[in-house]
Amino acid sequence: MIKHFLAASIAASLVCPPSQPAIEWHDCQDARLAAAGARCGEIRVPLDHKGDRTISVAVARRPATGHKRGSLLVNNGGPGPSLDAVLLDGPLAGQHDLVAIDPRFFGRSTPLECGWSTGDYLRSAQFASPDRRAFDESVAAAKKLAARCEPYRDLLPHGSTRNIARDLDAVRAALGEPRISYLGWSYGGYLGAVYLEMFPSRVDRVVLDSPVGPDAYGPALTRETGKVDAAALADWARWAAVHNGQLGATTAEVLSTVDDIAARTPFQVGEYRVDAAMLPGLLLTAVDTDAFYAELTAQVRVLRDAARGLAVTPTPEQAERFELYRSQEVSAEFGFSAGVANRCADRAASRDPETYWRDMEKHRAAEPFFGSLARQITPCAFWPASPAEPPTRVDVAHPALVVGATGDPAAPYPGQQAMHAAIHGSRMVTLDGAFRHGVYRSEGTNCVSEIVERYLLDGVLPAGDVKCAHRA
Repeated sequence: MIKHFLAASIAASLVCPPSQPAIEWHDCQDARLAAAGARCGEIRVPLDHKGDRTISVAVARRPATGHKRGSLLVNNGGPGPSLDAVLLDGPLAGQHDLVAIDPRFFGRSTPLECGWSTGDYLRSAQFASPDRRAFDESVAAAKKLAARCEPYRDLLPHGSTRNIARDLDAVRAALGEPRISYLGWSYGGYLGAVYLEMFPSRVDRVVLDSPVGPDAYGPALTRETGKVDAAALADWARWAAVHNGQLGATTAEVLSTVDDIAARTPFQVGEYRVDAAMLPGLLLTAVDTDAFYAELTAQVRVLRDAARGLAVTPTPEQAERFELYRSQEVSAEFGFSAGVANRCADRAASRDPETYWRDMEKHRAAEPFFGSLARQITPCAFWPASPAEPPTRVDVAHPALVVGATGDPAAPYPGQQAMHAAIHGSRMVTLDGAFRHGVYRSEGTNCVSEIVERYLLDGVLPAGDVKCAHRA
């Protein structure tokens, strides 16, 4: 019933495009945006930028709090709803109108929801394949998710990053800006690179924080993350040995505890069952802050005790994660199906499940713990639509800053370096020795912040690439 209602509502939004697209401004429904003085609106953009059908894209703009030097497009990554990116504070907000969109099919921008439950999606996206049985279960899960998107097959090819970049340019034109600056994190970094490649003469200053490599985004997005995830886990183990000691006195001893937990699967954590397929996803890291590492340490202590047969109570954050794995609710705000549609539209995937299994088997020795999660099959292998155009080849001459961390567990640093090389005239700013995804304005990154803000505010690029020391 919900699926049919969504299909009907999306179809109703497809109308003939206006001759001159404009943004229809109004008060923001989000109280935070309204309190910050932002205005919200919608713009009609072509579904495929060739035909007559259009969709609605949501826009937010927050006026500069001081003397305006220009407009700055901001994207928080994901991909996902990003209107709240205009809430960025600090000196950039003083000299820029901050502008953001919900990318097409996310949030308020003609939302695409295939009816995926949270649990079904997470079992596909965050469960590894330590053996053939687990892989066969992952194949079935991916096939089931893809089938639910069949009713939207006329929309699916058009959810690509190239089309989102075209939407951004339509917003730029509607604002009357001949050129616009850009700041994006994670997927927002990749989106900024695609926008720069497609519209270089319409971009002023651009900062790409933690982007994936220029050829990485698509169905195989995580394929090269197995080794970096292991390195990030080892960094946590170092921290746990120094700051806690209850899991081991050295990095090696802490990692040995993790190995022992894995060897004892399956086991019960209170009412929840943890098996070998679930465990790698539970031990993924995202940032290297003391707070995150302390919580992960507490969770691993629970897992260790449970694996030894003791009665345990999961931490509140652990229990919340387990409940998400169980959940059969469809939570549109997560944008699960829209996110997969975006990756499937960017690059084609192998349609043969055995190619994924062979890839896992080939790399098990080098990536024994995280490898089969990183190389997992996705719904793109069974997707009911193919990409409408070839993927973007980023190869452009333009000043830019590419920002990254050497131990980024989600966007491996070599890919970030490749993005730097693909944008001729860019500079690379590296947080050396950090294991985090997303650097600018994160904890302990004043060196990076000063360089980014000097460029966006004053137009001054560093003379060469810069390495900033990570705090001890």
